[in-house]
Amino acid sequence: MTARYDYAKGSDRTYDTHNPAAPSEAVGRYAIPDEAETQAIIARANAAAADWARVPGLERGQRLDAFLDAVVSRVDEIAEAITLEQGKILAEARAEILKGCAEGRFMVGEAARMGATAIADGRPGFSNQILRRPRGVIFCISPWNFPAMTPLRKLCPAIAFGNAVIMKPSQFTPAASFILEEIAREIFPADLYQNAMISGRSASEVIAKGDMQGVSFTGSVEVGRLVYGAAAQNLIPAQLELGGKNAVIVNDTDDLAGAIQQIAGAAFQTGGQRCTAISRVLVQRDLAKEASALLAERAEAIVLGNGMQDGVQMGPLCNLPHWEGVCAATAKAIEEGAQPLAGGTAVEGAGREGGYFFRPTILGDVAHQSTAGQVEIFGPVLSVLDYDTFDQAMEMLNGTEFGLTSALFSNTNALVQRFLRESRNGMMHVNHGTIPDNNMPFGGVKNSGVGAYSVGPTAVNFYTSEHAAYVTW
Repeated sequence: MTARYDYAKGSDRTYDTHNPAAPSEAVGRYAIPDEAETQAIIARANAAAADWARVPGLERGQRLDAFLDAVVSRVDEIAEAITLEQGKILAEARAEILKGCAEGRFMVGEAARMGATAIADGRPGFSNQILRRPRGVIFCISPWNFPAMTPLRKLCPAIAFGNAVIMKPSQFTPAASFILEEIAREIFPADLYQNAMISGRSASEVIAKGDMQGVSFTGSVEVGRLVYGAAAQNLIPAQLELGGKNAVIVNDTDDLAGAIQQIAGAAFQTGGQRCTAISRVLVQRDLAKEASALLAERAEAIVLGNGMQDGVQMGPLCNLPHWEGVCAATAKAIEEGAQPLAGGTAVEGAGREGGYFFRPTILGDVAHQSTAGQVEIFGPVLSVLDYDTFDQAMEMLNGTEFGLTSALFSNTNALVQRFLRESRNGMMHVNHGTIPDNNMPFGGVKNSGVGAYSVGPTAVNFYTSEHAAYVTW
């Protein structure tokens, strides 16, 4: 079957993608560069970075703005590519593209400021300045769950601050990044943004030895450790956005149904395949029974199907290995004593031929130290844990290896302030779901992240180098 997206360029080294809703359907074909071709990509990126760094920041911002305009003009085309390779519904695919572009618009303004910092002179006759310069070539590794937003989240600040980008998209969902490269060639100088569909092992070698000045990775903790180690060998900075076992505390609210609606949305968007998805609901015991029933009702009402079809609310999981992992982890959680209040299994007939569908799942009677309480299942699986005191809630909230995002529903100001002081997470939300704003830093602590956060005003700390300058006369 002919692939819809053919970026193989006549190469005899190719990788094919398939539709997770109908795995026999071929979607894309992509060339895999060998070592010599990879080195050529790096060389071209360094040449492009040197030229781009000399372009004034205001002009870089204007060109980035024009690039984002072009991306928006092709949003439907890119969204279709995402749905066909990743599986999410078209509405979510469009939303992720527009979200990535909105974050990029903020970086347009940052290109004019370059993280400028005023500082007093230290001695008579001296002028002290803190300068920032583009780093050069940034090697980026993007995951399969957000095939457009994550590349945009990396390329926009990188290019705004004067760098070139080499993107390694996920082998499961590369089409969106290749379309972005097509658009980039129309707006930016040649080779400023290039894709490199190399293997994970090759990527580690490139990071450890390649002529590049930074690496930005989004993905699992396990792979993040390998990337971090490779970056250390090359003594280049690393920006790692890793996993999460995000929790929401429901302590006291005069609108439990409204809170549950936001929680369910944050849990099941993209089939739960989001690093910021809520996967644990910590509920005050007096509210636990009603909250569990409302969550189960919402989960059971979700319409599963092919993301290209109208009326579908949740698509399949992205790929076979991941589907098998979600099935196994959920089965283990149930074996350990978690009670499936909704879902709990794959859709009948799902798998290699029937698509990678898994039923939206609510697990009750979850123990804090169990699989359902600790492991990032990364699927449509939401665990409910009850508690008696707020001390217990905070202990469970912080009691995992992760520290990405968290939320609290409460009308009690003292508890809100305590949550903001004590939640060991990079992002915190009060009385709403876990949706981040376009101008705010995005990242985590503990095993959820390393290095400067992406997006927001602090992104400059990764994409530029800092220099202290002293001028006398």
